[in-house]
Amino acid sequence: MTQALELVVTAPIVSFRNPLYSGLQVGLPCPPPSTVGGLLAAAAGSWDRVPENTRFAMGFHAAGSGIDLETYHPLGSRGTSTNSTIKDRDFLARTRLTVWLTKDIDLWERALRRPVWPLRLGRSQDLAAARTRRIELAAGPGAQGNAVVPDGLPQATGTRMRLTTAVALDRSRARWDGYRYAALGTAGRIDTGLATSDGQAVALLPPVHPAQLAVAS
Repeated sequence: MTQALELVVTAPIVSFRNPLYSGLQVGLPCPPPSTVGGLLAAAAGSWDRVPENTRFAMGFHAAGSGIDLETYHPLGSRGTSTNSTIKDRDFLARTRLTVWLTKDIDLWERALRRPVWPLRLGRSQDLAAARTRRIELAAGPGAQGNAVVPDGLPQATGTRMRLTTAVALDRSRARWDGYRYAALGTAGRIDTGLATSDGQAVALLPPVHPAQLAVAS
């Protein structure tokens, strides 16, 4: 058995813009790992307080989706003015993010009990609520369900996506990796080596700390 901290984050409305579409507000069906890493860093107080080898597994579910309108402020070159415009924005409603951490459990339990900064999921105005509990993970396969898993995982199904795993502190560089996610869930089983007591597979994702970009270069 492996001890883990299970974090459940809920939010009424969230939006994750796909940065691969320049000038468009195309939404992702789940948060990128870098976004979840940012939430953890906010709870800890800064990336300086996050262990560089931090990894987690995650699952995500949204009860609904929609499109609304948002004011978009394009960036211009220095000394030039730009005009704001209205664009469609994809959003997800009644969302539930589940994160499993198997390392530094005491640190994350303390940080998430009393976050240094407000917890936000996606945009800065999308506040979220969080609760944690300690659980035991068993060795063996489990159901993929709504888990976000590495693309190369055998038997994994769902939509294949390129998502940001880590983003530099100055946002000048990012690490992209392949992932799979089934928004409606899938009953298929995958062998990640770990599973919860109710049979959910726990697939650890690559490290999300910005320091990983320096290591990779």
